[in-house]
Amino acid sequence: MDDVFESGWRTIAVTRDGPVAQVRLDRPGARNALNGQLMAELTEVARRLRLRTDVTVVILTGAETYFSAGADLSSSQARAAQPTLIETRRAVMAGPDMCRAWEEIEAVTIAAVEGYCIGGGCALAAACDFRIMAEGAYMRLPEVPLGMNMSWRSLPKFVALMGPARTKRFVMFGEPADAAACLAWGLADELTPVGGALAAALAWAEKLAALPPLPVRMTKEAVSAISAATAQASIYMDRDQYLLASRSEDYREGIRAFREKRKPQFKGD
Repeated sequence: MDDVFESGWRTIAVTRDGPVAQVRLDRPGARNALNGQLMAELTEVARRLRLRTDVTVVILTGAETYFSAGADLSSSQARAAQPTLIETRRAVMAGPDMCRAWEEIEAVTIAAVEGYCIGGGCALAAACDFRIMAEGAYMRLPEVPLGMNMSWRSLPKFVALMGPARTKRFVMFGEPADAAACLAWGLADELTPVGGALAAALAWAEKLAALPPLPVRMTKEAVSAISAATAQASIYMDRDQYLLASRSEDYREGIRAFREKRKPQFKGD
């Protein structure tokens, strides 16, 4: 079997302790921003872990003070500059493909979050089965205030976890939801002291590894299928919504205002 735990990864670190695997985002110079290479490696490692019967739990984590700064804006600008619409449409599959790959891992997946988890980082964490957050950690979706839609197959998951009103609030306002709020809303499953998210995830992993693996996997598959029964019908257009939004003047204004650290002036165009 191809060894997923080899040392050839460039933007992630993959380790294993018995039936528990750890995948750590490792792009410190960019605060784990999700560029093409990081997304490709996260997709590949998930696909290679998917059918490993000797792995019971996969823990996804970031740095000690941040999980991920979200999608790399320079990569987003590069995709928007693709010469044809169909080429751009293909290029923006990377984020959704990454999240789908993590959803499809048969082992139980746990995201351990310290510090900030932004945009695409939230979508990636939501693709896991559980999320454990430390005090001081927060999640934020800046897409709508920047003139974009929230995509990456994430809206059905947020609705399933938090309900429609909280999802609208979380997505539309783009305001940080701290760990306590995430726990109250259902977006997080445990709150730990600062620096304790990974240790708590390992404690969960130990409990899960002691259970019979076959019914655990069947339970995960059944619950995921039930909660996502209408997901494809509701998000199949989110890639095209992004393409529409990324060609608007409001999108360009949102990015300009972000870079210039000023309040944007949107016109609905």
